[in-house]
Amino acid sequence: MKKRVYEVAEDLKIPAKSLISFLTKEGIDVKNHMSTLDEETIEIIKEAIAEEKKKAKEIEKEEKKVFILDKLPSLKELSEKLNLPLSKVMQQASKLGQIKSIDRELPWEIVDKISQQNNIDISLSGNLKKVIKTKKDRIIEHPLSVKSPVITIVGHVDHGKTTLLDVIRKSNITKKEAGGITQHIGAYVVNLKGNRFVFIDTPGHEAFTTIRARGVKATDIVVLVVAADDGVMPQTVEAINHARAANVPIIVAINKIDKANANVDKVKKELSKYQLVSEDWGGDTLVAEISALQKKGIVELLELISLQAEMLELKANPELPATGVVIETKLDKGRGILATVLIQDGHLKIGDYFVVGKAYGKVRSMMDDMGKHLAYAGPSTPVEITGFNKMPSAGDIFQVVASDHFAKIIIGERELEEKRKEKKEEERVSLDRLFEEMKKGKIKELNIILKADTQGSLDALQETLSPLSNEEVEVKIIHGGIGTISETDIMLASASNALVIGFNVAVDQNAQKLAKNEKIEIRTYNIIYDLIDEVKAALKGYLKPQLEEVTNGIAEVREIFKIPRIGVVAGCYVTEGKISTKDSIRVLRKEEKLYDGKDFSIKRFKEDVKEVSSGYECGIHIDKFDDFQVQDRIIFYNFKEVTK
Repeated sequence: MKKRVYEVAEDLKIPAKSLISFLTKEGIDVKNHMSTLDEETIEIIKEAIAEEKKKAKEIEKEEKKVFILDKLPSLKELSEKLNLPLSKVMQQASKLGQIKSIDRELPWEIVDKISQQNNIDISLSGNLKKVIKTKKDRIIEHPLSVKSPVITIVGHVDHGKTTLLDVIRKSNITKKEAGGITQHIGAYVVNLKGNRFVFIDTPGHEAFTTIRARGVKATDIVVLVVAADDGVMPQTVEAINHARAANVPIIVAINKIDKANANVDKVKKELSKYQLVSEDWGGDTLVAEISALQKKGIVELLELISLQAEMLELKANPELPATGVVIETKLDKGRGILATVLIQDGHLKIGDYFVVGKAYGKVRSMMDDMGKHLAYAGPSTPVEITGFNKMPSAGDIFQVVASDHFAKIIIGERELEEKRKEKKEEERVSLDRLFEEMKKGKIKELNIILKADTQGSLDALQETLSPLSNEEVEVKIIHGGIGTISETDIMLASASNALVIGFNVAVDQNAQKLAKNEKIEIRTYNIIYDLIDEVKAALKGYLKPQLEEVTNGIAEVREIFKIPRIGVVAGCYVTEGKISTKDSIRVLRKEEKLYDGKDFSIKRFKEDVKEVSSGYECGIHIDKFDDFQVQDRIIFYNFKEVTK
């Protein structure tokens, strides 16, 4: 008899997520918690997991350090005994309960849990065992309670994400309350039919990925919105890849079913190419058919979210000090620094001290998404708080600590660690270092984000690059798309430690800046064989010097002139940098590339010139190209050799 993944996980008494990770590692194809497994596979899994647990225990026994305690230590003494940074021990202790001092004796329960988290065994002297036994009755075990799911809605532009969010939010508001909604705090709570949901109000998967790139899981479930009259589009594919890379379950909402040209079956067929097969097609993807505009299918969608949340078995301990993640930040002239924090575990109160990234503070005020002032906030609650000493960033971990003194010690340690990191180059994947890292056994897979000018080129490259895997490293195309390399691509690369490769496409200027900050390598090619040869060469251990594209200047077309014997001249204004006849140029209309080459001239007052700086006007004539439009951008670029 077949069983679903979550049912097998319940039988084995392990989290469903851990079972999915194990199955994927063993090469067993599962999509999510609803996938089915046959009896033979279940038996193989049981044997393999039992064997793995046995091995893990043996390894743990060998690796564990053992320390003898003859008295209960303070935080300071415990950090010295375990040879761990005081700030690390303080952070771990703060998650377990309110610790008032670094010099005061810790409860045995906290000492035991911290040692376990750091894979260290504590051996107790006879006297200490007696002391702990007498104190044990005073230790209160707080049972875990079910927490509400956090949902992010993603999808292609104009497929109805914003409308769906508005409908869900307004369905939660009575007429009396409607006038009171003045807050935009980046997330909000919805209560419908006894179920509580938390929605992160993002403009799309960019914010969701920015947070994930920092190693933070802010979302439990992703709702993918696909228009029934449009189908799967480039941003739909991006959203699928982002959710998969974050290991977050996907629920599909097929929107605009009220449209005359809606074709739900066509959408389902397109989604099946990306392993999102609906249950009525024999798959295990939860799919809701909705019309956000007409408010149809919204209740059914929320029921599917509830079902998925039940399978995830989301738990929290509301009795502990709060931990969470910053969703967004802003500076208000009257109130100072404001940050939306999603409380993920524990509880937050007015007056609590906290650390968040390299900032710290004390909660001065706390407000929910309805603009109501709160004194207390529990798990899965988004709140806007004040009291920061400086601006935190989206994705920073928020944690309540015992005192201002605690906060300053932790921040001081973090700043020292940051300085140490700056001195040591961040280990990002690079074609130049690939072979060397493979030999050291540091890289087992080469993650690639691939962007091409056409679907045909993209398909050809995916088919050619994937089989290049060898015994040392697996080549994985984690995202393939058409068009300009964007900020979203860089954020996905940062989150997945991937290399970005472009074929016959431009790199967005903001993406270039972001890649530099995140130390992400971008390689662009105009000849398909050069691209393939360089990846092959990197895998074999030899590679030509890397050339990096550098944008020197940008000109915007303001007017178009037709001049006898010369042809079409674009009247331009240099908006950035300096343009020069030594550069190559690329003409872009929005993000579409119209021309790329070197056959052009620059004029000022009818005279040919070699260069023009920003803030000045000029005329640009391109041989064999005259299809200019006002607002076209002309990018002036060159290449420089990257020294490693």
